[in-house]
Amino acid sequence: MFNPVTTCVGHTVSTALRHGLFPGWLCFHLTRGLKSPQDSVHDLSPVENFRIPTKEEQREFREKATDPQAEQELINSVGDVYFSNDSLDIVKYELERLPPVLTLQEIEEYRDQLKRQQAAVSKKVADLILEKQPSYVKELERVTSLQTNLQLAAVICTNGRRHLNTAKEGFTQASLGLLASQRKRQLLIGLLKSLRTIKTLQRTDIRLSEMLEEEDYPGAIQLCLECQEAASTFKHYSCISELNSKLQDTLEQIEEQLDVALSKICKNFDVAHYTKVQQAYKLLGKTQTAMDQLHMHFTQAIHNTVFQVVLGYVELCAGNTDTKFQKLPYKDLCMHITSDSYIPCLTDLCKALWEVMLSYFRTIEWHEKCDHEEPQATSDSNNVSATEENNFDRSYIKKKLEHGLTRIWQDVQLKVKTYLLGTDMSSFKYDDFIIVLDIVSRLMQVGEEFCGSKSEVLQESIRKQSVNYFKNYHRTRLEELRMFLENETWELCPVKSSFSILQLHEFKCLGQSRSPSMSPSKQASATDSTAVSLFAQYTSEGNPFEIQSAMKDDEAEDVLAANGYESDELEKSAYQEYDSDSDVPEELKRDYVDEQTGDAPSKSVSRETLRSRKRSDYSLNKVNAPILTNTTLNVIRLVGKYLQMMTILKPIAFDVIHCMSQLFDYYLYAVYTFFGRNEGYESTGLGLSSSRLRTTLNRIQESLIDLEVSSENVGSLVSSEERKEKVPSPHLSHLVVLTASGTLYGLSERVVATESLVFLAEQFEFLQTHLDSVMPAAKKPFLQQFYSQTVSTASELRKPIYWIVAAKAIDYEQLLLLMANVKWDVKEIMSQHNVYVDALLKEFEQFNKKLSELSKHVRIPLPVSNILWEHCIRLANRTLVEGYANVKKCSNEGRALMQLDFQQFLMKLEKLTDIRPIPDKEFVETYIKAYYLTENDMERWIKEHREYSTKQLTNLVNVCLGSHINKKARQKLLAAIDDLDRTKR
Repeated sequence: MFNPVTTCVGHTVSTALRHGLFPGWLCFHLTRGLKSPQDSVHDLSPVENFRIPTKEEQREFREKATDPQAEQELINSVGDVYFSNDSLDIVKYELERLPPVLTLQEIEEYRDQLKRQQAAVSKKVADLILEKQPSYVKELERVTSLQTNLQLAAVICTNGRRHLNTAKEGFTQASLGLLASQRKRQLLIGLLKSLRTIKTLQRTDIRLSEMLEEEDYPGAIQLCLECQEAASTFKHYSCISELNSKLQDTLEQIEEQLDVALSKICKNFDVAHYTKVQQAYKLLGKTQTAMDQLHMHFTQAIHNTVFQVVLGYVELCAGNTDTKFQKLPYKDLCMHITSDSYIPCLTDLCKALWEVMLSYFRTIEWHEKCDHEEPQATSDSNNVSATEENNFDRSYIKKKLEHGLTRIWQDVQLKVKTYLLGTDMSSFKYDDFIIVLDIVSRLMQVGEEFCGSKSEVLQESIRKQSVNYFKNYHRTRLEELRMFLENETWELCPVKSSFSILQLHEFKCLGQSRSPSMSPSKQASATDSTAVSLFAQYTSEGNPFEIQSAMKDDEAEDVLAANGYESDELEKSAYQEYDSDSDVPEELKRDYVDEQTGDAPSKSVSRETLRSRKRSDYSLNKVNAPILTNTTLNVIRLVGKYLQMMTILKPIAFDVIHCMSQLFDYYLYAVYTFFGRNEGYESTGLGLSSSRLRTTLNRIQESLIDLEVSSENVGSLVSSEERKEKVPSPHLSHLVVLTASGTLYGLSERVVATESLVFLAEQFEFLQTHLDSVMPAAKKPFLQQFYSQTVSTASELRKPIYWIVAAKAIDYEQLLLLMANVKWDVKEIMSQHNVYVDALLKEFEQFNKKLSELSKHVRIPLPVSNILWEHCIRLANRTLVEGYANVKKCSNEGRALMQLDFQQFLMKLEKLTDIRPIPDKEFVETYIKAYYLTENDMERWIKEHREYSTKQLTNLVNVCLGSHINKKARQKLLAAIDDLDRTKR
């Protein structure tokens, strides 16, 4: 039973304990419940019973310790062990504290102290109990009330149990079972639904795999995210926790496959594929990460593409499957490319790089299209943050793509540069090198359209190769030109009267706006699409580097003249003369001859083709048929090839034009050396060679001609570094005979050589505008000087070259002998001219006949004919003056006879030639008439006419002596002549 007194006392004692008032042994008894003193004594152990003080002791202590301060000090002096809650044996504790040597007095004192402490504690407890007495009474009343309430509760419980038994008996077991089953059914239905959802989640990985195989990345990610959301709903199931981890792994796997799918965009852009990939990254919230990854993949794609292309060709050329090439770096791998596989490999390399750049270009187009098509976001506050994030992503992607253009093109340039510089192209054939230049030029065009780059890296690399190649190429071409000139027989090359250099393959780049290696079949489309970028032109299909060689597509050149003879015999003889092996027919029958190998293309003009041409197309006497030789045609073709190289690679335009000018210089110097060099014509005083022409020839000889290298040790030219820019002077072929009078001293060869030079100069004049357009501004003075001082002097070579023929075609020595036999001191006026006039006219008639015969084989242009007649007439007139100056005695009638002879000569001569006025006519007439001058007039005349020689002037004075000039006047006039001679010297 509940004892309120005990409870109250226990509460009081507990409070006292918390304040550290009671020793532990006293607390033990007080907390066990307060009993009567007798009951408490019986409950103690024997030891504890021994230590409890008696009532007398308690009274004694109360009486003695009446001071509260002293009592509190006694309580405070009680040891801490007595206040502990541990179950401590107090008796044992006190016995252990006894000293080793026991003294009765000390023990009794210690005992009295304990008694006082016990009495103080007991008194304190009793005081506290008395203090809590009202609370105890009040608590007792509450306990009594509680006991009453408990009895009422017991009655209520009894009634409730009785009613419950009545309810149980009122309902059947079946009804309660039905309700239980229904509740269980509802629970099971919910459980079944959860199990089905879990089953669906368990099978999600199969569907995810199928969607990944179908490349439906957005659907797979959406499904995976939905599954993760559903799994979080059923996370209270133990099986779901494992599934959630598996879904996370699957999502990471999808990201890996998504990255692989993104890398496929780099080589073959597909709109649908890229759209799926971008949607997938957007679902993941990693659009910026996707863009970073995309650029990394493009960089890797460029590296892998070029390496695989070059590796494939290297292994193919090596002919084995040695894996050592796979371990080589790309730079070293490029050095193993052979010259035969260089162009195919470069083409495939550019094709592959084009695919990468096209994919990047289409990627940019896709993002620009998406930005334009994306609807504007509403101003709803819920969408503000999402809109800002989308705008930030678009801005980031745009900047990243724009920056990537330059970065990707730089990677492309460096890869192609490494390939270009990995091979020495100096030994390439010209057409192969042109193809390389064309490919690189087209690649630079791609770069300019791709990111607006001027492709400095590519330009510098191809410039190095071009300068190296062109120097070797030009040196070889000059040597070949020397060989052509030394083996040239200077016979006419029969070309059509409508021949133009634009008909040659090498000059197609001038007649049509296209690349030299583009086929005519593609020309129309190229012309129409000049304003269309390559990326727009080849977006859907095709590749700008799929170019066929022009020589394979173009028709064969049709520049050779066809047969125009009636009979088969004449036709046969014509071919023997103009199409024989001795006349280098292969140069005429081919489209072109490769300078390195001599190989000709498959399509060439054969003899059967020539015979099948219209007969009326050919005539050797056509007035407007160009005069040129095989060597001239070769030089023109070289110029065309130089133009091709210069058009494609403008940075070396000056080098090319300088070398082109050397071709013309060497040809001009050769023609001059073969046909115009003669020390005798300078002494004639005819001014045959202008100072400009002499300056040009000296410049060519100093800058281009290596006079120290003879024809026997030409081989040392290549090895001599200091002379490598010069060429030995050419030598005329021994087959060309310039001393036969029957051929007018090689006039046919002279005409062909000189007029072919003039024709070549005309072609250079035609090209001047084009050359000026590509020449750097700083170097244009060189081009202007070349044309003004060199090209324009070509026609001036006619005078010295044809003067040699004119000097030998007429027998001027015989004319002087005939004139010496004439008596000029006659006393009467003669009506008949002298015989020497007829002899001279006969010489001119023979000369005219030979010219007519020669013109049947070689067309003599009117300027050439005029120069020949002019030279011959000038020489004849000067010979007449020389003959008149040899006269020792002469009368007035004799002077009249001279005038008669000269007038007869002029009258007959005008019937032979159309030249008007007759050259040097005044030169003869003035000399004859000077005989009649007086002394003063004669002196003035001598000073004014410096064109006459000292001998001629002296003889004139001597002949006049005795007729109308005395000896004193003679001395004066001879002194004037001497002064004039000194000034001339």
